[in-house]
Amino acid sequence: MGAFVFNDRMKRFWMTSAAACLLLALAPGAASAAIVEVGATASPLISPVCPAGVSQVNCTIVLTQVTALEAARDGVAYPTTITKPGLVVGLSLGISGLSSNAATVASDIKYLNGTYGGAPQAQLTVLRPVGRRSRHGWAVAAQSADFQLQPFLGQVVQFPLTTALPVVPGEVLALTVPTWAPVLSFNLSATQFSYRQSRRAKCIHPPSSVLSQSVVGQRTRYECAYAGTRVEYSATEITTPIPGAH
Repeated sequence: MGAFVFNDRMKRFWMTSAAACLLLALAPGAASAAIVEVGATASPLISPVCPAGVSQVNCTIVLTQVTALEAARDGVAYPTTITKPGLVVGLSLGISGLSSNAATVASDIKYLNGTYGGAPQAQLTVLRPVGRRSRHGWAVAAQSADFQLQPFLGQVVQFPLTTALPVVPGEVLALTVPTWAPVLSFNLSATQFSYRQSRRAKCIHPPSSVLSQSVVGQRTRYECAYAGTRVEYSATEITTPIPGAH
């Protein structure tokens, strides 16, 4: 597992948030808010690596030009489902180092940048369900700014959102990759882990065009499912205080 990194802006955010929560807790009749990690389960986020015995050419740890939604993690169905209203303020990602060989890393980055439209990036996307559940339709309710990932290869990183995203129960949090991002762990239990991509056909091949959801209101169906794989992300939410709660 790579080192868990807080950048300076995230450290300042947590100091401010912690102070605010302490004041709430100490105030007479204070409303009750909480900081929760949405999507966290028994398996911690890791910096993905190729499983033992898997060659570099078959090491499918890179997600390309799609939006990804966790369908199961440690047997928990749709673990990034919002259960309480609030504001999402941070994104945590496990980002692979690609290889222990510097020359291989440089070669991989050059190829991936040229093939998928630029340097590795990711966004946090809020989705709301649309249509019949069996059709796996989702629409974009909110979207974060892009995060540049290349400086953090080989690390587990927590990024602050420049603008908090409001969320309500029933929405889910997904990871959008406009270019490419090495954030997949695979060869896991097919009954415990799975995720879905924002596309409907040719699921065994990388997308031939950009199919990520990037516009608020945009709808698509997530019919490409991948068992035994997880996307290494979670998000930090500050829940809305409940009047009269202690």
